[in-house]
Amino acid sequence: MSGNTLTRAQLSEALYQHVGLSRNDSADLVELVLGEIGEALAAGQTVKISSFGSFQVRSKGGRMGRNPKTGEEVPIQPRKVLVFRASHVLKDRINGGEPSPKP
Repeated sequence: MSGNTLTRAQLSEALYQHVGLSRNDSADLVELVLGEIGEALAAGQTVKISSFGSFQVRSKGGRMGRNPKTGEEVPIQPRKVLVFRASHVLKDRINGGEPSPKP
């Protein structure tokens, strides 16, 4: 992996190398999976990926913010935000521990 970012192309290449799909099929599969996740989130659904984590769209209410340069109060409009919560298995892997055995 180059740099600190994993790209769609790298995911496709990994599928090609490890699963044996063609490069085109691998790219199509990555696009399909990411598209399904995006559509589910846009529809307000929670996306849970076992041993990885869950993605959820939350609504944040409007509030008054403050411009740090001028100190002027500025209204912040209500909006939706994407939240990711890592599973315990992923947290353990990130922190150098072994993943918990599956029951």
